[in-house]
Amino acid sequence: MTGIFDSGVGGMSVMKAIVQALPNEDICYIADSAHCPYGSKPPQEIRRLSHRITGFLVKKGCGVVVAACNTATAAAIEHLRAEYPHTAFVGMEPAVKPAAEQSHSGRIAVLATRGTLQGRLFQQTLHTHAKDADVQIIVGEGLVELVEQGRENTPEAISALNALLKPALRKGVDTLVLGCTHYPFLSAAIETITKGSVRLVDAAIPVALQTKRLLEKQRLPAANNPAYFFYTSGDINVLQTMQERHLQLPNVQYAQLGV
Repeated sequence: MTGIFDSGVGGMSVMKAIVQALPNEDICYIADSAHCPYGSKPPQEIRRLSHRITGFLVKKGCGVVVAACNTATAAAIEHLRAEYPHTAFVGMEPAVKPAAEQSHSGRIAVLATRGTLQGRLFQQTLHTHAKDADVQIIVGEGLVELVEQGRENTPEAISALNALLKPALRKGVDTLVLGCTHYPFLSAAIETITKGSVRLVDAAIPVALQTKRLLEKQRLPAANNPAYFFYTSGDINVLQTMQERHLQLPNVQYAQLGV
């Protein structure tokens, strides 16, 4: 079984790619919506929450755990690897490298939470893979909350995104990194603003492929009839609605998170 966790429902954008790469894999997904968003929390608080969730997933028998949250990856993944040495971890980081490679103008923007942008991992990635690019940094204030509330393609979302993106668009960026797993759910609203003139890049597919490699390395047996377990520390109805809207998986079970 593979475990996936996020501060809320955003990690479902990663889960979708993982299901496509591993259609026979049992998956346990945890949305820590009661503590969402993670982006504004101090690193020690994110580490505490991530440790508790990972302990839950390990007890459930997950051989691979995907931190489907850029902020949790930045703050906690090295600590999780040290705490759980027999568990394989896959983390997230903004897809700066492919964005820099795909940009025709060399002008890219990174839309992410404050916690991700301030993390050491992002700074290293930026220096290594985008030192020759013109990079606009955008803090996505309020966007995670819109997705959590199911308002990802509403006039309110379009208005919020328009205010955030316009300065970068005026500077001619042609590629936008979606540096939070909630943000792919805002793609339609972003397309409304950019009219398709900006390429959107996220890390879901590379993370799914890395998860597949780790499972193959462990030689863990796949299920013939995979089951999908969804836990949340918040409102189960929100989790169910997002799953039915964006994933539409069979054999799904929902439960309240008790950690």
